[in-house]
Amino acid sequence: MAASRFRRHIAAQDILSLKAINEGQKSYEHIHFHIENMQCSPALQPSTISADFQFFMNSVLGDSKQSKSDIQLQTQRLAEQLKCDDVVSEISTGEGRVNFTVNQELLAKSVLQQVFKDGSEYGIKSELFLGLPRRKILIEFSSPNIAKKFHVGHLRSTIIGNFIANLKEAIGHHVTRMNYLGDWGMQFGLLGAGFQQLGSEEKLKSNPLQHLVEVYIEANKAAEEDETIKKMAQDFFRKLEAREEEALSLWQRFRDISIEEYVKMYQRLGVYFDEYSGESFYQEKCQEVLKVLDAKGLLKKTEEGTGIINLSEKGDQSYSAVMRSDGTSLYITRDLAAAIDRMDKYDPDTMIYVTDKSQISHFQQLFQILKLLGHKWAERCQHVPFGRVQGMKTRRGEVVFLDDVLDEACSMVLERMASTKTTKELVDPLETAQRVGLAALIIQDFRGLLSSDYQFNWDRVLQSQGDTGVFLQYTHARLHSLEEVFGKVSRVSHIDPTCLQDPQAVSLIQHLLRYDEILYQSSQDLQPKHIVLYLLALSHLAAAAHKMLPVKGSVPELAEARICLFQAARTVLANGMKLLGITPVTKM
Repeated sequence: MAASRFRRHIAAQDILSLKAINEGQKSYEHIHFHIENMQCSPALQPSTISADFQFFMNSVLGDSKQSKSDIQLQTQRLAEQLKCDDVVSEISTGEGRVNFTVNQELLAKSVLQQVFKDGSEYGIKSELFLGLPRRKILIEFSSPNIAKKFHVGHLRSTIIGNFIANLKEAIGHHVTRMNYLGDWGMQFGLLGAGFQQLGSEEKLKSNPLQHLVEVYIEANKAAEEDETIKKMAQDFFRKLEAREEEALSLWQRFRDISIEEYVKMYQRLGVYFDEYSGESFYQEKCQEVLKVLDAKGLLKKTEEGTGIINLSEKGDQSYSAVMRSDGTSLYITRDLAAAIDRMDKYDPDTMIYVTDKSQISHFQQLFQILKLLGHKWAERCQHVPFGRVQGMKTRRGEVVFLDDVLDEACSMVLERMASTKTTKELVDPLETAQRVGLAALIIQDFRGLLSSDYQFNWDRVLQSQGDTGVFLQYTHARLHSLEEVFGKVSRVSHIDPTCLQDPQAVSLIQHLLRYDEILYQSSQDLQPKHIVLYLLALSHLAAAAHKMLPVKGSVPELAEARICLFQAARTVLANGMKLLGITPVTKM
């Protein structure tokens, strides 16, 4: 594989062979270096990799007191014993450094061949993922509350969960995408009673979620002023918990309508789910959990009758409430029942929850209670927290609902496309604008650590020249247009690598080589920012190469080699964008 060959090659033996220097063993031929332990020196040509020998001596041999002359002598002795081969064309020394000059022609051909061979799986087939156990992974994300319009607060959970699912699936894991709806609780008593008094069948058909939101707001306001309305709401929820047919039928209708509307929103986002679950599924199973907690002596009651669990391990007072004084369950009780049920049903190796960071304490308590119940698999549960988005508003004012944000992004992209002279004639301008607008939102969101809050800014989000999703889409469309004009390259075997030795081509090829490392890094910490920063850098390198390495007017051999390079860059760019949840456009 191209990446493994050039990243880990300069190498046949383990780095611990460095000990042979002090032990007088001189029979080895190569030293095994990782790219993390290499650095490109600004003073060297792009084709040269420099290994800091002093760093190796300190970290591997544990000796930090060697003089510069000793280090230099050992550096020279090491360089004399290393041998060049088809990958490393030259080995030299600097001040405390061993420099390896890579065969750039072989590098160019190997990388391009690998990209063309692997296509959409380029980077995934790297040795970094070889031998990786294939796991079953369940990811809970999005999780809006039914009978309410999709709030912007659920956007982050949705796109982050989708990214994690995409990445895990690409690596080869079996992923179950779970949408755990907020579909139970006293608020449905208020909504049910309110709809019986204020609801309109006509409005429910024409704009279902909007009408349910209006009914809830009116009913909530009325309940604050009239105890009778409040009592009616409590009575409706009591009937709902008792599974009375009329109340349950109305609740089920609200739930079905909500999911139908949410699916439309998820289609706009390019997101799907394998299962729609919800708190309502675990009303009865919650009681089983409470019985087990009681049987194990974990459930205690306060003077008011609230059921609590002591979570402290060393006697300090740390409690979690799991039952109301009337014996009904709480949110965490339903989460306990859901976790146990999912483990029984799916037996996942990892169960991931994607929610905002305000719920960190909730999940710490959830996992701790599962351990107290004796479920060793609680160690396989993971919470991925994220920060809040601040300042997200349309030109009309504050934004409450996600469809407002998506409509605004689409509208602004259409306006800018209409005012740009270079905009191509599009078959479906609206669809293109939707994809570009969504890319802008996703890249803005994914540029930093997920746990960080960030300030939203429309002007920055929709810039076409900055580090934005619009820039990624523009770059992809521009590279795709080259293939339309000059044709695609079907094979790399007859490409002349000497035609790709310009600095811009070399830099782009070296960047393509690093893609598997970026995927591996993101797969380890579940942070999309690594892929985002890589794709932005790739787009800048491709733009520089496109400017300095023209295809039009070049001799056939040179033109074909450059088209091959740009096609490889577009392939990797598209692969990365799709992992992030972005559908690449071919015209802008």
